[in-house]
Amino acid sequence: MKKYNAFAFILLSSFFFSCDNGKKNEENLFSLDTTDLKEVYQPKESLGLGIKNAENKTIDSIIFYINDKKVGQVKGSEKFVFALKEQKLGYQNIKALVYSEGNANEVTGRIEVVSDVQPKLLNYKILNTYPHDIKAYTQGLEFYRDTLIESTGNGAGNGTGLRGISSLRKTDYKTGKVYKSIELPQNVFAEGTTVLNNKVYQLTYQNNEAYVYNADTFKKEKTFPYFKQMEGWGLSNDGKNLLMSDGTEKIWFVNPENFKEVDYINVYTAGSKIKAVNEMEWIDGKIYANIYTKDAIAIIDPKNGAVEAIINLTDLKSKVTAHPDLDVLNGIAYNPKTKTIFVTGKNWDKMFEIKIEN
Repeated sequence: MKKYNAFAFILLSSFFFSCDNGKKNEENLFSLDTTDLKEVYQPKESLGLGIKNAENKTIDSIIFYINDKKVGQVKGSEKFVFALKEQKLGYQNIKALVYSEGNANEVTGRIEVVSDVQPKLLNYKILNTYPHDIKAYTQGLEFYRDTLIESTGNGAGNGTGLRGISSLRKTDYKTGKVYKSIELPQNVFAEGTTVLNNKVYQLTYQNNEAYVYNADTFKKEKTFPYFKQMEGWGLSNDGKNLLMSDGTEKIWFVNPENFKEVDYINVYTAGSKIKAVNEMEWIDGKIYANIYTKDAIAIIDPKNGAVEAIINLTDLKSKVTAHPDLDVLNGIAYNPKTKTIFVTGKNWDKMFEIKIEN
């Protein structure tokens, strides 16, 4: 297992630096001083924010905002230093209101904060191999009382083009037998699922709504609209909030009572944001996430979105039966009784119980 294979999916970078004058007044009096600003920062660094005053106008004061939150104020044209250590990873929108001669002048800019953590490469050991429904287009996987809860989508096969039926099912993980299942309408493409407080939550891909079921009976109890127009991908929980991915680098923390946004993080490796965060599992205070089309799991710090480690699972796909509809790795479930991780993929005929080795 070569190291460059495991890190191949984190090499795409997306740097952007912008500094414009926003809603400046017509005289174009002020702009953000970019002399000492960089495109990209790390959390241990600080921003030195200042204003260019082309016509040497008298400046009474300047108020600085980062992502629309006031972070400081200076008198006159003094520079303002802002430490980035508490900021989310990702783009930081800078705004300054410059008060001069009775007028308020707005200038704006943007920089990016990336992770300063170099991800570790972790090895794994296969403990057991279990049967898995080859027709299951796996979107979500989670243990509940020693039973495997699985959400499947109605994705079209890679080779046959035949669509499946989205479902929510309970499975005996040792035998692969599905002993309880409900099917969703053909116009619903089911996505990630998680169990919290005896409720099963299930996302939909493009229907912009989530479903809540009784965990024992699978009776649907509620339908929640998403808090904004977005795609539903992966779902997990930290014991309090739901954790939802939408196919971007964002992971949203969502209130399970009303499905409203609580917070979010942006997922970054050292120097690069990671898009297409998919199926997730909360394990010992960390987020374990599939990255769509990459046969690897990223271990993410939920406080700031930094990828701390990578588990390269590329070899697993060679151990399942090859067929026209075989698709990517997707599905992570942690069994608290055995303290092991179960992984599978879309239309895989096997599921693997693995143990992570540092």
